Amino acid sequence: MAVGDVTMPQMHVVKGVKIGSAEAYIRYQNRRDLVIFELAEGSNVAGVFTQNAFCAAPVHVSKAHLAVGNPRYLIINTGNANAGTGPLGMKNAQETCAQLAQLASVSAEQILPFSTGVIGEQLPMPRLVAGLQPALDSLQEDAWTDAAFGIMTTDTTPKGASEQFELDGVLYTMTGISKGAGMIRPNMATMLSYVATDAPISRELVQQLLHISVNQSFNRITIDGDTSTNDSCIFVATGQAGGVEITSTEDTRYSAVLDVLNRVMKRLAQLIVRDGEGATKFMTVAVEGGADTQECCDIAYSIAHSPLVKTAFFASDPNWGRILAAIGYAGVNNLEVEKIQVWLDDVQICKDGGAAADYTEAEGARVMAQPEITIRVDLGRGQAKDTVYTCDLSYDYVKINADYRS
Repeated sequence: MAVGDVTMPQMHVVKGVKIGSAEAYIRYQNRRDLVIFELAEGSNVAGVFTQNAFCAAPVHVSKAHLAVGNPRYLIINTGNANAGTGPLGMKNAQETCAQLAQLASVSAEQILPFSTGVIGEQLPMPRLVAGLQPALDSLQEDAWTDAAFGIMTTDTTPKGASEQFELDGVLYTMTGISKGAGMIRPNMATMLSYVATDAPISRELVQQLLHISVNQSFNRITIDGDTSTNDSCIFVATGQAGGVEITSTEDTRYSAVLDVLNRVMKRLAQLIVRDGEGATKFMTVAVEGGADTQECCDIAYSIAHSPLVKTAFFASDPNWGRILAAIGYAGVNNLEVEKIQVWLDDVQICKDGGAAADYTEAEGARVMAQPEITIRVDLGRGQAKDTVYTCDLSYDYVKINADYRS
């Protein structure tokens, strides 16, 4: 059961993007598990991908295809990650592109493949290929919600975000979807995410915008500390709504687009945490007063990854010593613990490195019982700050992952 508001918003149409889906029975029965995006010719596409050394075959192929030109199609299958599959897995990823290219009358290099699901099993190619034409036949502009359902695996809810914004009198749209609920500790993006706008943006700036926004959203979430083999995040600018192309960061429209992209991507990233496998609490870990951003992130992730911290939050047990321990073993050099302050929402639990004099167990328990909680840490050593989002660790997380392949 997801935590907090996870409702799908109105998913505004992005001019120049059509989406189709099909039931290919790759792993699941009676649900969409194959999704195709068709992008208008001339669209600029950027991507970031997992840094896991065992990255999946479709990640290798997508990176290679993205390097040689702008894609026209994205194809996503769920239920099978096509990772740890060796030469045959690579051949299957390439064959997926070749088969779709033939049907769509484009080159194979104009297609980016994506897979998510079980690692170490070969794709059922006959079923996947059989699903291509039905997915193409269903292409339409207003199918973002269908696509959000179609890319789910252990997710309990589809994840979407959409905004409309005006630049120089022209109305533009930014719409995106994501999936992910477990094996989440991105080291570039998230499990899978696709965001598109119909604003005109140069290819160079599309990539730059994506990198900036990813580091404020998908690179600031963790559920279980595991970086997937298949993480991919794609940003598309079709330019189909008109207007003069944005080609410089000095263009006032650049910062406006970045603001919208940050909001959309942060919402998609937080939805993944809210739907974390077995999650009952949504936790914000905000670290300030650091000497630099890296040490703020190191401490925030140390808290967010700690099984002892996460299980305490699941039990609503204000065992705040676990938070101090996680701060202490984060590896920050020359940390002066006597300067550290820690709060649970508005309740200070640690003052100058020790228990706050006015803290009570009852106040700590009150905050810990909430479905949404902020842990705030002030290191007292500088001006840097950063924030990481995570969830608790429950019995259901173990059950879901123990039974994942059944």
